[in-house]
Amino acid sequence: MATENRGNPKTEERLVSAAVSLFARKWYGTVSVAEICRAAGLSNGVFYRYYDGKETLFKAILGRVLEQIREAVEGAQGASTEDRLHAFSDAIIQFSADHPDLISVFREGQYRFYDYERRLVAIYQRGLGEALGREVGLAEYLFALGGLRFCAVGQALQGAKVDIPSVSAILNRGLYRRMGFDPARVFGGTATPLPVPLEETARERLLRSGRRLFGEKGFFETNIHEITAGADLSVGAFYTYFESKETFYAELIRLVSHDVRAFISKNLAETGLDDFNALELELRGLWLWIVYLSIDRNCYNIVREAEFVLPAVVTEYYDGFRAGYHRRADRHRATLAAPEVDEDTAIQYLMGLAHYFGIQTAFDDSLGSARSLVETIGAYLSRGFSDDLI
Repeated sequence: MATENRGNPKTEERLVSAAVSLFARKWYGTVSVAEICRAAGLSNGVFYRYYDGKETLFKAILGRVLEQIREAVEGAQGASTEDRLHAFSDAIIQFSADHPDLISVFREGQYRFYDYERRLVAIYQRGLGEALGREVGLAEYLFALGGLRFCAVGQALQGAKVDIPSVSAILNRGLYRRMGFDPARVFGGTATPLPVPLEETARERLLRSGRRLFGEKGFFETNIHEITAGADLSVGAFYTYFESKETFYAELIRLVSHDVRAFISKNLAETGLDDFNALELELRGLWLWIVYLSIDRNCYNIVREAEFVLPAVVTEYYDGFRAGYHRRADRHRATLAAPEVDEDTAIQYLMGLAHYFGIQTAFDDSLGSARSLVETIGAYLSRGFSDDLI
């Protein structure tokens, strides 16, 4: 290995391949340069002929992913707008299916180095604009790519059921066909916060401390001593309630899931569900989700890191939201979606819209702009890009 030539493409590819495999299965912070080199069958010295550190290599991989996605999106051609939108959807979903490890790595990169997420958004906006033959804005991006990206990732990494013709149908003609909504119903009134205990138990104090620390610093950068110090308790008290840091983390994720769903459900119920049509109910729920994120921004960081630490618990987290959508679908069976749209795909799509809207909100403090986005998204959920097909 000491005789490896600097700049040998095959050697560099061995490093990249080993790194992708490791980053796809483990959290960035737990992967070392030495581990990458062992997996590649190369010495540490060889690594530093190509990269000055782990972060440089990680960013190089993110750049490669961006370039490959750009090529896939640019290859989505069609004679009509409808054909191009279908090809655009298929290209994104198929890329994720063909490259699950790259998608897994990028999912971490989009949070850790947000500039790469911005660059991917720009690629997708250009691709969507080319399919439609016009410029597109953030609301159009969120409507189209929020659902589409979540469907693609869910199918590739979690085995979610995704029907591509259904995705194409939502993009082209919407999910709630020509259904209107009253902004006063969607945005009006007040939101009731979750109850706050007047006196916390030791267990609740530990969870509150961990929620703050994991949200701010992350799971791997937070130790049990910090959690207990934040709760003004001893380390021994921690083990009275939790077997390990991992079981504590699992409980935090379940707590976040409960709080988000309880906040949305409680406030939807208080507005009188019988007065809402299906589109108004969806938009009201989306708005309440954005309001919740403005109150608790740490919840996103807690859940996204757990995808690598406790993937089964994160699957449980999303399953809780999926079950809620199914219950809502039962309530509005006649109007949830167009007849040709598969219900599981529609639910995955709506969850994705909320997920990526949440990411956007995490980096933008303006609820005012969020309201405008929700209104425009509502119009597209009603009709899709059908006006572009005329």
